[in-house]
Amino acid sequence: MGMSMNVAEVEQALLALDEHDRAAVIHRGLRSLDAEDANADQAEVDAAWRVELRRRIDDIESGKVELLDVDESHAQLRAELAARRA
Repeated sequence: MGMSMNVAEVEQALLALDEHDRAAVIHRGLRSLDAEDANADQAEVDAAWRVELRRRIDDIESGKVELLDVDESHAQLRAELAARRA
């Protein structure tokens, strides 16, 4: 018969691992949760993304949204973060 662990024992064992191994175990656990949702119809997901992408492209082409240069965008974010720290 295999070893059975309760939640507290699993948590204690997880926290005893080094950072790399702990991250790998957590990542595998999260992927296992995603696998439960993997039964979603991929064609439906793809269609939803096409609709969303078309909406975003239309917003850009119509001028509803304005694209920023990446350097300008990063500068704005740095300024906002600096203002919050002040």
